[in-house]
Parts: sequence; C-alpha cells; structure tokens
Amino acid sequence: MQRRYLSLAAAIATTMTLTLTGCGSGSGDGDVTLKLVAAEYGDSPANSSQRYWDQLTRAFEKKNPGIKIDVEVYSWKDVDKKVEELVDSGHAPDLAQIGAYADYAAKGQLYGVDQLLSISTQGDFTPAMAEAGEYRRVQYGMPFGASTRRLFYNKKLFADAGIKTPPQSWNDIARDAQLLKDKGVQMPYALPLGPEETQAETLMWMLSGGSSYTDTIGKYRIDSPENVKTFDWLKNNLVGKGLTGSDPAKLNREDAFQGFADGKVGMLNGHPTLMKQAEAKGVDYGTVELPGVDGKAKSTMGVADWMMAFKQNGHRAEVGKFLDFVYSKKNVMKFSGDYGLLPVTTSASQAMLADNKYPKLHGFLEQLATAEFYPANKTSWPLVSKTIKAKMGTAVGPKGNPAGVLTQIQHVADEADSAAAG
Repeated sequence: MQRRYLSLAAAIATTMTLTLTGCGSGSGDGDVTLKLVAAEYGDSPANSSQRYWDQLTRAFEKKNPGIKIDVEVYSWKDVDKKVEELVDSGHAPDLAQIGAYADYAAKGQLYGVDQLLSISTQGDFTPAMAEAGEYRRVQYGMPFGASTRRLFYNKKLFADAGIKTPPQSWNDIARDAQLLKDKGVQMPYALPLGPEETQAETLMWMLSGGSSYTDTIGKYRIDSPENVKTFDWLKNNLVGKGLTGSDPAKLNREDAFQGFADGKVGMLNGHPTLMKQAEAKGVDYGTVELPGVDGKAKSTMGVADWMMAFKQNGHRAEVGKFLDFVYSKKNVMKFSGDYGLLPVTTSASQAMLADNKYPKLHGFLEQLATAEFYPANKTSWPLVSKTIKAKMGTAVGPKGNPAGVLTQIQHVADEADSAAAG
C-alpha cells in the first residue's frame, strides 16, 4: 500500500468541520467525562500505567476544565476482552488503548483519525505506523506504544567461545551457535516458537529470509517459497543440530528472555524491554540488526499497540482535544522513556535520537521507519495469528514439515480472508 497524504484542502475542511461541530457534542453545556480503557505497561505499582495516566489527565483537566477523563487500566491478558465486553453490552468506552482495532473499524464503530486530530498531530505519526493503522485505506488505529526487534548477544559468552564479532548472516548464526554449544552454553540460540508469541518470532525469521506474512498488496503469502526455505533452514541447521537447547515448540518468549537475563542464552531476537531485564542481572550484552540469508536483513519487525475512539457516545470534539494532548511531543517522549518503548511520532523520535539519555534505544528507533508490522488491518489476522501460535513450533521439530505446516496456515488465512470479504 502506498502512503496517502491529506491534501491541503481536505485538511482545512476537516479542521473547519471539527470546529463547527464541536459545540454540538457537549463541549459548551457543562462537563463531559470521557472513558478510557488502557493497557498496563508497568511491572510494579511504582511504574504502573495508572500513575502515568493519572498525571497526564490531571495536567489535561487543568487546561480543559470542561472535560474530565476517567481511566481504567487492565493487564494485557484482560484489556482486549474488557473492551470487547463493554462494546458488546452497548457501553463502549470513548477511547480504548489495546492490541487491535480492525474488527471495530470493520463494524463502523470507530471514528476515522482525520475526524479527530488536528492536522499537525495527524501528520506527526511515523508514516509506517500510520499506514499500519489503516482499514480499507482509512486510518482508524492510532499507534501508541511501539518497538522493533534486534538480535541480542551475550558478550561474555561470545568472548569465552572465541567469537570476535556478532553474526550478520544465517551462516554466522549457525557457526557461532556451534562454538557456543562446544563451550557448554545451555541455549546457544533461543528460538521461542511456543504458544505465547510465536507469531513474532515467525515474522522475524520470514523477514530475515526475504519474505513476510503478506505481499505488497496485502494478500497472505505465508507458504511462499522463501518462507519454506527459511523454516527448512531452521529445522536443519539450528534445531536439528541441537543448537537451540530446547524444543522451540515448548519455549515461550518470556522464558527465553529470562534465560538470556540469567546468562544461559548466547543469542536471541529481542525488543527494547529485554535491555532492562538483562541489565538488572548484570548481563553484558550487545545488539545488532537481524541477520539475513547473506547479510543483514532488509527489514525488521515492528510492533505497535493501538489507540482508538468509539463513536457511540458522540464526544468527538472532546476526544480529539484530549488526543492532541496525549500525542504532544512532551507526552509521547515521557511515555516512551518511562516504559522503554519507541516514540510513535516523528517529532518525539527526532527528540529521542538527539537525546544522549537514550543511546541504547537509538538502534531500535533508527529501524522503525522501515519496519514491517503484523497485518493488523485485516480482520482475519486474529484467527491467523492464533493458528500460527498453535502450529509453527512443530514445523521445525524432529518430525516437522515446514512446507506442510505453512500450507495449512495459508489455507486458514485464505478462508478467513474470504469470509471477511463476504
């Protein structure tokens, strides 16, 4: 999909529409309370997302006394379900900050972004993420927290094995993993294809092999020749040679990250939060771009969580005013810095790159513009993702059949896409 930009005339018309309709949505006749359901990013009461939102909403309400913000924070395990229950019961929140938006957009339940935000705020989103928030060429999902992926490696384990430079290609990974195994490293290369986050590890390897979940027009290409080649290579050159240290189908990302923090993993694909986890345990680590078939991969995986605004309560003007505040450079920077995530706006990204306070995030951030995201704009994606979680780990096992498994998932994807189109 090519990125579409608002023309100046359309942008001016949008602004005029918001200005003219704002009074009709409750902004002039007394207090309006907006309900926001948000996800938990913290790992303790001290850095709970509730604290972040409480501080932000107090500052907003001080500047906008006619608008109150009521925020409820739920764990990632519960937040999507909570929003679904509210919507199904006829009590949709004004705003939700969760993992997916496409189903709600397909049912006509969300405001388009150009109905809500100022021109400057809408134009500030990182283009790749703005595009990932589109359903049928209209942006409904506003990126909130973002991350990219890099290869992490344990510098001490590498040095002990005589490895002087981190891997840049698949052959490097296989060679280095063998050297680590020969030195007694418990898990030379951690390959988490267990049910927790299989869809992420799968996409990273697809990208490093030159393919993806979808083609350039958004059609699923899960069983592409490149993807078959990628998982054949994994089965034969890493898993089959005992270089993953465990059955990938039984290894979850959380356990792989913990193994790295405990100094038992030589290398693995990871996101920025692994840095904090490793540093807390005193692990000396490095990160590099994902290795590819013959050199660095052309792109990496990006992940974004989504903010969306429901139409049901009709508070469009107030919601837009609040979101313009949420996505100010100052507030985006604070959220990203507090939780070790990447800014979702160009202005905040440039500020972070210029700030020596965040040097370890710079490598992740520099990849964001070209990162590839899950096909979250497809209503079929939740079912496809669930199928990947259930099946991909077996593809690279001793009796695995990568081509067969990828074909099975492709059939599920095609049927789900056809059902959504019908």
